[in-house]
This record gives sequence, C-alpha cells and structure tokens, in this order.
Amino acid sequence: MAQQYPSLLNAKHVSEILGCSLRHAYELMEQKDFPLIRIGRTKRVDKDDLFNWINQHKFKKEV
Repeated sequence: MAQQYPSLLNAKHVSEILGCSLRHAYELMEQKDFPLIRIGRTKRVDKDDLFNWINQHKFKKEV
C-alpha cells in the first residue's frame, strides 16, 4: 500500500491511508507530536515518518 504514495504526503494521502475524513487528517496534522513538514502554507509529512507515527499510536485508544 505505501509504495503507491509519493515520499511526501499531503492531507488527502493521510486521510486515504488512515481511512478518515480529510478534515480529521488536517486535525491530526496539527497535533504537536505529528511529524509535520510545512512548506510555505502547505502541509506535508514524510511517508516513513507517518508510518512510524502510526506504529507509535496504534495501541492508544484515541489518536
């Protein structure tokens, strides 16, 4: 699954990977521990960093 996505993901990619709404993806991207990369006004996340973040949070009740 991860191979079909580019190295830098946008909120749409994050929402597809997590199976959540685009709005919720943007909310997650604003969390302090989320590995967000800001490029001007755009928000991106490194694909490997996202999957590491998911692994760190998969046993928590609420993300």
